[in-house]
Amino acid sequence: MTLPSAPAPSRRIPPRPAAMAASPAYGEEKGGSSSLGEPEYGHDPASGGIFSSDYKRHDDLKEMLDSNKDSLKLEAMKRIVAMIARGKNASDLFPAVVKNVACKNIEDPNQLIRASALRVLSSIRVPIIVPIMMLAIKEAASDMSPYVRKTAAHAIPKLYSLDSDQKDQLIEVIEKLLADKTTLVAGSVVMAFEEVCPERIDLIHKNYRKLCNLLIDVEEWGQVVIINMLTRYARTQFLSPNQNESLLEESAEKAFYGSEEEDAKDAKAEAASLAKRKPYVMDPDHRLLLRNTKPLLQSRNAAVVMAVAQLYFHLAPKAEVGVIAKALVRLLRSHSEVQYVVLQNVATMSIKRRGMFEPYLKSFYIRSTDPTQIKILKLEVLTNLANETNISTILREFQTYIRSMDKDFVAATIQAIGRCATNIGKVRDTCLNGLVQLLSNRDELVVAESVVVIKKLLQMQPAQHSEIIKHMAKLTDNIQVPMARASILWLIGEYCEHVPKIAPDVLRKMAKSFTNEEDIVKLQVINLAAKLYLTNSKQSKLLTQYVLNLAKYDQNYDIRDRARFIRQLIVPTEKSGALNKYAKKLFLAQKPAPILESSFKDRDHFQLGSLSHLLNAKAVGYQELPDWPDEAPDPSVRNVEVPEWTKCTSREKRKEKVEKPFYSDSEGESGPTESADSEPESVSEESGSSSSSSSSSSGSEEEEDEDEEEGSGDEEEEEEEGAKKAKKKKAPQGRKGHAETSSEEASASESSSSGSDSGSETEAKQRKAPPSSRAGPKEISLLDLDDFTPPPPQPIPSSSIVSTSLVTDLEGLTLTDTSLAPALLSPAFGAVRTYELLHRMAGEGLSVEYCFSRRPFPGDPHMVAVQIQISNNTDAEVKSLRVSEPKPLSGMRIQEFPEIERLAPGDTASVVMGIDFCDSTQAANFQLCTHTRHFYVSIQPPVGELMAPVFMSENEFKKEQGKLTGMSEITEKVTLPEKCRSDHAIVQQVTSAANVGRVPCGADNEYRFAAKTVTSGSLVLITLERREGAAAQLTVNSEKMVIGTMLVKDIVQALAQ
Repeated sequence: MTLPSAPAPSRRIPPRPAAMAASPAYGEEKGGSSSLGEPEYGHDPASGGIFSSDYKRHDDLKEMLDSNKDSLKLEAMKRIVAMIARGKNASDLFPAVVKNVACKNIEDPNQLIRASALRVLSSIRVPIIVPIMMLAIKEAASDMSPYVRKTAAHAIPKLYSLDSDQKDQLIEVIEKLLADKTTLVAGSVVMAFEEVCPERIDLIHKNYRKLCNLLIDVEEWGQVVIINMLTRYARTQFLSPNQNESLLEESAEKAFYGSEEEDAKDAKAEAASLAKRKPYVMDPDHRLLLRNTKPLLQSRNAAVVMAVAQLYFHLAPKAEVGVIAKALVRLLRSHSEVQYVVLQNVATMSIKRRGMFEPYLKSFYIRSTDPTQIKILKLEVLTNLANETNISTILREFQTYIRSMDKDFVAATIQAIGRCATNIGKVRDTCLNGLVQLLSNRDELVVAESVVVIKKLLQMQPAQHSEIIKHMAKLTDNIQVPMARASILWLIGEYCEHVPKIAPDVLRKMAKSFTNEEDIVKLQVINLAAKLYLTNSKQSKLLTQYVLNLAKYDQNYDIRDRARFIRQLIVPTEKSGALNKYAKKLFLAQKPAPILESSFKDRDHFQLGSLSHLLNAKAVGYQELPDWPDEAPDPSVRNVEVPEWTKCTSREKRKEKVEKPFYSDSEGESGPTESADSEPESVSEESGSSSSSSSSSSGSEEEEDEDEEEGSGDEEEEEEEGAKKAKKKKAPQGRKGHAETSSEEASASESSSSGSDSGSETEAKQRKAPPSSRAGPKEISLLDLDDFTPPPPQPIPSSSIVSTSLVTDLEGLTLTDTSLAPALLSPAFGAVRTYELLHRMAGEGLSVEYCFSRRPFPGDPHMVAVQIQISNNTDAEVKSLRVSEPKPLSGMRIQEFPEIERLAPGDTASVVMGIDFCDSTQAANFQLCTHTRHFYVSIQPPVGELMAPVFMSENEFKKEQGKLTGMSEITEKVTLPEKCRSDHAIVQQVTSAANVGRVPCGADNEYRFAAKTVTSGSLVLITLERREGAAAQLTVNSEKMVIGTMLVKDIVQALAQ
C-alpha cells in the first residue's frame, strides 16, 4: 500500500528488515511494515518505533493530526488504531482525534450531518474535550438550519452536566437561542433553560409573548416543557386571580361564625385591608397565556393535556378552571398508566374544586377490569366528590364494590365508607349499621377492616353505640387478624364503663391466649387490664396481676417495659411516686376522635403533573412552585421594541369580532364551572388549533366514531341552551361601552372585577355569544363526548304526581308566559307556611316573603314552584323589580320571575319563580334588584318541599317498599302526644311536613304516604305504624338516603308539636 503523497524523494529509505522492528512480536506476526513494501519517513518525528515506550512520540502524532495535509492525518490515524489494537494507552490523543473527526463533519454542507456530528460530540462524556464542545455549540447556535440550532440546544444540558463551570458561557448561548423565532427550536431551548439556569427569569421577559404565540405549533414534548416553565413564570410575575374571592370568603366566614364583639374589633382592620387592596384587574399577558393554552386541551398527547390542566389549576380564576374537567375525564379512556397519573391529579384537584368534577361522577365508577391501583384512586375521587346530594348513589356503588374478589380494593372501599360517614354526619348512622352488618361476613379481611373503621367512627359518639361495642366484643373468639383484635380490645378498654359486664370476661379470655398473641395485641391486653384495674378492681385485680406477670417475662422488650411501667403506675407501693395519684386521668383521659382525611389533602403544594406530586416526596431536580407576589412586578419588562408585534393588533381585533371563540358556549357543559374566557382566538392560534384538531382526529378511529354518533345530541343541547339564554337580560349599556373602548385583555379582566363579588362569572355571562350566531351545524371535537355530560333528569309523567282533580283544574289553562302573571297564582298564600326572604329593615322598606305553593311549576316539571310576595312599605314607588345574577350551586337551575316594572307605595305583588334544587336542601342564592339597590338573598327548601305526591295502590306500595330495604330504609320510634293521636291529626301533621300523597291501607293502625323527588323522580315511601298506647314506629324508604334521614327528623318534629 502506497501513501497518498511523499514529502520528498530524498527522504525515502529502503524498508527495514523485520529484525529492526521495535517490537519482535510485531515483526514476527506482521513482518513489519517492510513486508508490505510500505515506504517510511526516516526523518519524520513519528517514523519507526511507534510502539516503543517513549511517550514523547505521542506529541509527534498530535503534530501530524494538527497538520494541514490529509496524508499525514491519515497516517497518524492508522498508527493510533494500531496502538489501540495492541492495548496501548492512547487516551491523551483523544481530543486531537475528536477534533479531526467532528470538526470536518460540523462544517459539512448537509444539515443532518452537521447536527449528527454535534450530537455525537456532545455525547462523549470526557472532560478533556469540553473546550471543543463549547466551540461547536456556539457555532451551531448561529447555524442557518433550525434543526442544527435545535441540536445545539439539546447539547447545552449535556455540556453543563459535564462541566458546570461553563454556565456563564452557556447562558449566553441560551439567551441567543431564546430569541429564535422558529417553533423547532423553542421547546429545546426552554428545556436547556430549565436544566441550566431556571432562576434566570429575566431571560424569559422579552420572549414571553413570543413563546405564548408559538406554543400551539411547537412539537408536543416542547409544549409540555414550555407550559411547565410558563406556569412558574406566571406565578412570579402576575397577581393571584382569586385574591379578592379568598378575601370575600374569609369575611363571609367571619360574619357567619364570629360574635358581635369580634366583628366590632375586626371592623377597622378589615376596612383598612379592603381599602389597601385594589380591585383585581387581570394582566393582559396573564390572559394571553390562558387563552393560548386552552386549545391544547384537545391535544392527542396526554402529557400536553395534563400540562394545560395543571396550568389552569394553578393560574386561572376559579370560574374558569372547570374547562379542564372534560379534557381530564377524556384521558380516563387511555392506557392504565395514563389513567394512574391523571387520577392522581384529579384526586388532588377534587379536594379543593369538588364542583368541577361533580357532573362527571359516573366517569369515576369502577370497572371490574380496572387494575387495583386504578380502583383505589377512583375510590379516592368518589369519596372526595361525595356530598349530601349524591351520597346515596355513591354508597350504593360502594355496596357493590364490597362483593369484589380483590381484597385490597374491598379494604379500601370500607375505609372510603368510613370517610364518607365522617364527612357527612347525616349518613353516619346508616354507614355504621352497614359496617356492623359486614362483621358477619365470611371473609376475615373484610371483617378486620370493618372493625378498624367502626372503631374510628365509634370514637365520635361512643355513648350511643354500646350495643355495637358488645357485638364486637363477641368477635374476639373468631377474628384472628392482629390489627382487628387490637382495635376491639382498645375499644372495650376505652369504653369499659359502657360495657361493665363484658369487659372483664374479654380480659379473662385474652389472658388465656396471651402468650400466643401478636405483639400489637399483647400491648392492648395490657392496656385493657390497666383500665379495668382502675375502674373495676374487684373483678379484675387478680387477672391484671396475672397478665402483668406474663408480660414481665415476654420475649419482646417493648412488652416487658410496658408491663413494668404500668405496674408501677397503677399498683400503689411505697416506692410509687406522685404519678400514681393521676393514673386514672392518664389512662382514661378523653381522647379526640381521629380525623379520616384524604391522603391527597396537602399534595397541591407540589406542582400538579410533576414526579414529586406523583410520589408525594420532593424528587431530585424538582423546582418549587413560587407563591403569588403581593404586588405585581413591572409589566413593561415584557415589552419588545420590534414593530411587528404592534402592527397586527387592529387587524386581529377586526377578525376577532367576526370569528367564533375556540370553545363555544354550547361545548362547555359544566354549568357554573364553565370557563369565563370566551374571547376569540387570534389568527395564528386559529391556524394552530385547526392543525391540532386535525392531528388529534387521526388519533383513533374509535373516538372518531363516538364523536360522530354524539353530534345530534350536542345539537339538541345547543338549542336548549340557546332558548334559555334568549330569555336573559342584556348587559347594561355602560359596561358594554366600557368593554368596547378598552383593549381586549383589559376589558376581560376589568369587567370581571367591576362592581361585584361575582368575579369572572359576570364576565362569562356578559360575553356570551347570542344563540342565533350558533344556529349552523356544530363542529365535533374530542372533548364533546356524550357520556361525559351529566344526563338530563328523566321527565316524570304529570299524571303520576298531580292528583286527578288538580289535572282537571289545570286542563283549561294555557301554559304561556301569561301563566306567570301575578294575578293567576295570587290566592292561597296564607294557606301554607311562609318564610322571610328580605326583612323590611334590611330591604329599606321593601319586604319579601316566600312559600312553596306545592303546585307544578309551569313549563318545567323538574322545578319547585316558589311563590314570592313583595310588599312596598316605603313612600316612594319601586321600579324594575327583578332577579339578577343567580349563582346556583353545581347542577341547580333558577327560572326568574318576570320583571315588575313598578310597585306603588303600600302595594303588594305576588310572583312565581321556579328552582331546580337537584334534590338537595342547599340554598339557592341570587340577587333581588330594584332600580337603585341590589339585595343578596337565598331560598333554602325544607326537605319535604323537594317532592311531589304520588298516588298508588296498596299492592304497588308494598312492591316498591320491598325494593327499598337495607341502607335505603330508615326507622325511628315515635311517641305521639295526646292531641296527635287521631287519624285526621296524624295525616295533617305528616302532610304539613312533606308534600306527600296518602296511600290507601287495609290496617287501622297504619298510615302510608308516597311521593317522588321533583328532580330525579326517586320514590319516597312513608309508613307510620301505631303501637300500644302512645308509641309508634316511623319508617321511610328511599334510595336518597340523605333525604330519607332528614325527612324522618322533620316528620318526628311535626308529630311532636
